[in-house]
Amino acid sequence: MVDGYAIGVIAFLALSLIVGTLASKLVKKSSKRFMIAGKSLPLFFVGTMLAAQSIDGNSSLGNVSLVYQFGFWSGAAIPIGLAACLILTAIFYAKKLNKMSMLTLPDFYFRRFGNASEGISGILMMVSFVVLVAGNFAATGYILSVVLHIDFIWAMLIGAIIVLIYTYAGGLFSSAYTDIFQIYLAIAAFWAAFLFFAGGFAGVSFDTILGSAPPGYLDLSGLTDMGNGALINWAGIMALALGDIVALDFMERVFSARDGKTARRGAFMGAGLTILTIVPTSMMGIVALYFLPDLVDPYTAYPDLAINHVPFVIGLALLMGVLGASMSTANGGLLAISSVMSRNIVQRNILKRILKRPGMGDRKLLMVTRIFTIPMMLAAFVLAYMIPQPGVYLILAFDIVFAGAWAPLTFGLFWRKANTPATLASLIIGSSLRLLLFFVIPVELAGLDTLIPPVISVIIFVVVALATQKKYPGRYGVVDYVPPEEDVLMGEDLKGFVAPNAGK
Repeated sequence: MVDGYAIGVIAFLALSLIVGTLASKLVKKSSKRFMIAGKSLPLFFVGTMLAAQSIDGNSSLGNVSLVYQFGFWSGAAIPIGLAACLILTAIFYAKKLNKMSMLTLPDFYFRRFGNASEGISGILMMVSFVVLVAGNFAATGYILSVVLHIDFIWAMLIGAIIVLIYTYAGGLFSSAYTDIFQIYLAIAAFWAAFLFFAGGFAGVSFDTILGSAPPGYLDLSGLTDMGNGALINWAGIMALALGDIVALDFMERVFSARDGKTARRGAFMGAGLTILTIVPTSMMGIVALYFLPDLVDPYTAYPDLAINHVPFVIGLALLMGVLGASMSTANGGLLAISSVMSRNIVQRNILKRILKRPGMGDRKLLMVTRIFTIPMMLAAFVLAYMIPQPGVYLILAFDIVFAGAWAPLTFGLFWRKANTPATLASLIIGSSLRLLLFFVIPVELAGLDTLIPPVISVIIFVVVALATQKKYPGRYGVVDYVPPEEDVLMGEDLKGFVAPNAGK
């Protein structure tokens, strides 16, 4: 029967590779179409892609392993935080940011605060997303190593190469078309497995399964008792709910929507689909405790349940579901960091600002973005091999940007007095403080290292902005705007910010 799983998984990988690669025809040698699908996508694609970035290897396989080790809320914090993020994005951010017709999120920091802010935010976001992609490569490796009976490193390499090939070929269009069959299969599989166990079809009542959980695993103490991880769980929820707003992959999809209304509705749709996964994925960790009580590696709980404890069809769907979810997010993350590297770091900062040379034309930018997918994939692959911890990776990834980059984005959108000195102070001090607290916060207070830096970052932003307002007034006002020159040269249809004195 394992051979059947292997055949099914290989067929699924082949289908993903073929569909993703064929999407290259839609790129039409345009960097804008490669990075954000030409800002042309309708609601179904936008909502599906946002859900696919949210429902990944971290929030499925990683979720199950965290519940297995620490309790329901430790794993459920991931999809809860991600769903909250998409709701907040829909309410406050999606429409405004889509209207600006940007290619990458660091474009916002450039337009609002200048080159230095763009460069620092871009580097922070790239580090964040190398971590995110690593988590999904690791999840892919766990599934393939169990199914194909090969070493973890080779299993992970297979998944990484497939993602690299179709990301290189089709960019965001590859994500749009592969997500359609990947993410809905994942959601259906999660629920089929949950209902199988909840209905007693595994030969044991669900009450018995729940009753076997250790004390504190299923009650609200995971949210109320610091001794049971409440501080860490709330820190994870907050890091994802707010920090994931500063997420390259989420915003990539917001930018790809054909208009602001579609972007907003797509974020709500993605949130709804993510909410659907909270119960089935998290409860699988509790189920694993009953059927697999002595696992050496909790990250194998998910594939073990799929292969040995549910019917073949459900098990195969579970395996393909987490593979598809992981590959989808890895695809989006790989594309995002490559786009930031080529556009924001190389073109605008290294070539134009440091070397004083003309920026790249559209086709050359497309070529350079594709080339950068290779070293970015290798960086994530090495990290995933060194520390293969899906789930933990996701929260860590957004701790980084939550600490320093969230305040400039939010104040930059909603406060006219937001300025460059405040942004630089927030980016540098907030992120540095997060790194410092990683080493000095005692284990019993873990979670404060996530929660303290963004609060300090917000305070610093406001104080510095007010103190420097006379010399550094807000660079742009949040109104319909005259776009920056280099974006006009790239032929983008832009709306959003205008220099304060424009038109006078």
